[in-house]
Amino acid sequence: MEERPKKLLILYATQTGNALDAAERMGREAERRGCSVHLLSLDQYDASCLPQEGAVIFVVSTTGQGDTPDSMKGFWKYLLQRNLSRQWLEGLNYAVFGLGDSGYQKFNFVVKKLDRRLLDLGATPIVERGLGDDQHPSGYEAALDPWMLSLWNMLNTINYKYFPSGPDFLIPYENLIAQPKIRIMYHDIDKVDSQLSTGSDLNHIELQIERARKMSAVKYSLDKNRPDCILKLVKNQPLTKSSSKDKEVHHFEFEFVSSTIEYEVGDVLEILPSQNPAAVDAFLLRCNLDPEAFITVHPLETENQLLDTQVPIKLKTFVELTMDVASASPRRYFFEVMSMFATAEHEKERLQYFVSPEGRDDLYQYNQRERRTVLEVLEDFPSVQMPFEWLVQLVPPLKTRAFSISSSPSVHPNQVHLTVSVVLWTTPFKRNRAGLCSSWLAKLDPEQRVHVPVWFQKGSLRPPPPSLPLILVGPGTGCAPFRGFIEERAIQSLIGSTAPVMFFFGCRNEDNDFLYKEFWLSHSQNNGVLSEAKGGGFYVAFSRDQPQKVYVQHKMREHSHKVWNFLSEGAAIYVAGSSTKMPSDVLLAFEEIISKESGLPQESAVRWLRALEKAGKYHVEAWS
Repeated sequence: MEERPKKLLILYATQTGNALDAAERMGREAERRGCSVHLLSLDQYDASCLPQEGAVIFVVSTTGQGDTPDSMKGFWKYLLQRNLSRQWLEGLNYAVFGLGDSGYQKFNFVVKKLDRRLLDLGATPIVERGLGDDQHPSGYEAALDPWMLSLWNMLNTINYKYFPSGPDFLIPYENLIAQPKIRIMYHDIDKVDSQLSTGSDLNHIELQIERARKMSAVKYSLDKNRPDCILKLVKNQPLTKSSSKDKEVHHFEFEFVSSTIEYEVGDVLEILPSQNPAAVDAFLLRCNLDPEAFITVHPLETENQLLDTQVPIKLKTFVELTMDVASASPRRYFFEVMSMFATAEHEKERLQYFVSPEGRDDLYQYNQRERRTVLEVLEDFPSVQMPFEWLVQLVPPLKTRAFSISSSPSVHPNQVHLTVSVVLWTTPFKRNRAGLCSSWLAKLDPEQRVHVPVWFQKGSLRPPPPSLPLILVGPGTGCAPFRGFIEERAIQSLIGSTAPVMFFFGCRNEDNDFLYKEFWLSHSQNNGVLSEAKGGGFYVAFSRDQPQKVYVQHKMREHSHKVWNFLSEGAAIYVAGSSTKMPSDVLLAFEEIISKESGLPQESAVRWLRALEKAGKYHVEAWS
């Protein structure tokens, strides 16, 4: 009896959605070759089943400074068990593709670790690991396209059951995207009115967010449905001078109103931003959608279970709370589906070119590099009328934005403070762009009774005990978590003895962007926790106030003897700020300081710092 073709298992771990996008694309390409696909997030898969699989494709991203995506942490912990033998995965064929950014020191660190561990456990690689790079002119797809071709060819040689007709057989593309994966149901407004009255205004906001996000077809980023609480904005204070065109930073203070959440210094606040109402209205108009319609959204595979449980929501509210129509760029698949609905021949040709191998680079330049929004793309192709089901499935999700909390709950028991830099940049074609959340926050007026939905998360900077000496490095808004650290330690010093703290801060100009100047100076004087009298120190690098650039790492080297004394006494290092070059420059400075002051060769200093990291005493929180 002829053996049935096997399903190809594709497992992904994503933080921002790129790895899911790559995994879904892989799945579509495999299906075009007649292969059935099973696509799962790693947190949905039972790792103990791995030895029973024939072939598995892993698509994983690296986040932050070489960090594992949240959805992979449980799987990775299982794989690291010591009782797993070197033969545990004998017979398993695997391939790994990583998504990373070569601007970071630990480029594609997670996929490299996964590859080594699978080899250690006896698995056999189908092809050499693929390494996608966000820095490439064509993004991660520059590596993905050739890697996939190689994968299909090699997969066919090891097991013909996956491709019954061979890897060169292709199902016509139109046959594969005949329908979206969701269905929209429209409801009679008279029948749903009674379900929508929800008591207080704040409770109503929370319920609306929960309903909309639970309905969203996007699994990977809207897992946080109901906000932890609603905060009221009580202060929005610019920290930089209005004359400073390069940089705009604001200090925000929020009060608990709906409920009080306990948090610690070093924690992170995630905010759901509001979209520009004019942009939402323009999107609804462009797509011929009725903003007043009431809808429920149903994934087709679970439609029957959800029919009775979902409360309808206004279409406009659903778009506002879940679909990023005017700040995020659509993914390549968006253009593929658009090409199916283009009625103007020249638009159809251009879209088909964009999604072809030959047009990949031009699509990247047009879309990602220019940060074209969904609304802009749709306006560029006016003949395309995509059904709302496809739009709900393919428009990038409206994501929460994360900010380091810059206050101590001990000092501000009913408040949360944030330090936010307004994100502004110019595209290659000289178009001015602004970050959705930061620019929205900057315009908020506390006098207007503003309420903001938020989620609290544990940050990567764990709160240190009062007895632990600290070396803090936080240029720019990297100082945010350390404002909370210093507030906390100042309170602790009133109760008992505390260890000394060194803080290296950096900014461009003393006059324009010396954030929280009075705060730092007050704690560095009169026996404050940053004062030299208490064994600590506060050191500022002004990068643009003299002909030669001076950064935090230069100040660290200036005080190398004191830094080494701190480290010799068991100090912990905390680094926060921009993820571009700063973390690696600071790490190199520490290596040089340890080598110079201890007399050890640089390789020994590197090992010394690695041991510090393993001991949980070298912390980095960086953002792009």
